[in-house]
Amino acid sequence: MTSVSSGSLSVSSATPQEWALVRSWAAEEGWNPGLSDVPAFFAQDPAGFFLGRVDGEPVSAISVVTYDDSYAFLGFYLVRPAFRGLGHGLATWRAALAHAGGRAVGLDGVPAQQDNYRRSGFATAYRTARYVGEVPAPDRPVAGVVAAGQVDRAALAAYDGACHHADRPRFLDAWLTTPGHRALARVVDGRLTGYGLVRPAEDEARVGPLFADTPADAAALLDGLAAEAREFGAARIAVDMPEANPAAASLAKERGLEPTFETARMYTGPVRPVARERVFGVTTLELG
Repeated sequence: MTSVSSGSLSVSSATPQEWALVRSWAAEEGWNPGLSDVPAFFAQDPAGFFLGRVDGEPVSAISVVTYDDSYAFLGFYLVRPAFRGLGHGLATWRAALAHAGGRAVGLDGVPAQQDNYRRSGFATAYRTARYVGEVPAPDRPVAGVVAAGQVDRAALAAYDGACHHADRPRFLDAWLTTPGHRALARVVDGRLTGYGLVRPAEDEARVGPLFADTPADAAALLDGLAAEAREFGAARIAVDMPEANPAAASLAKERGLEPTFETARMYTGPVRPVARERVFGVTTLELG
């Protein structure tokens, strides 16, 4: 896509360099974006990021990232405060959503926007809450938790694919190797039983994903990730936990994490099933 105009607004594809500005907008909204997320986001679908401009000035943004022929995810839907109420958001939305083609589209919507999303054909599947707090550092290495780099990458990708609505090898390769990202895996009796990642962010360190076979596996990974976060100077962590897995909220409460805000996972149509009981923390609210 090159450019679509609506009145004085022009919507066009964005570059990773331009998306650094959108990351700063997300920080101003209190979304706590990761500090180094952009390269991994663009690795999945470099054509899926859009800016709306008025007289050359960026005023709106959205991403519609495609994963395969069936699934895409919408995020970063933002309009600068001074330009809200002028129709720029809807024009940006319509221009970018065309990138999804006939794919089912997912998003994580804040409560204030959910009615608007329903009018655009999205239906609520479940709610997700962000839990935030300080997890005490373990006094010894967590049993069975190793650096994700020690695990066969194909096995890790297969595990990830069971927990996501589409395989995402390009994203995963970048997500696991981005400087500053710390990824851990849980291995029990030689078998992979989960993995997770923590990364520096604007405020609390962000955990995502947190995928595990059992609550015990998830707890071991969360403790290990909290220790990793402390190594890069973050005492507090944030993890977005879906209510579709009640064990996730129980784990958060056991570790003293408090819910802060919630979103709703919404879809425009059927999506590939996932092992919901394994999803203790979604990867990101921006890319699903």
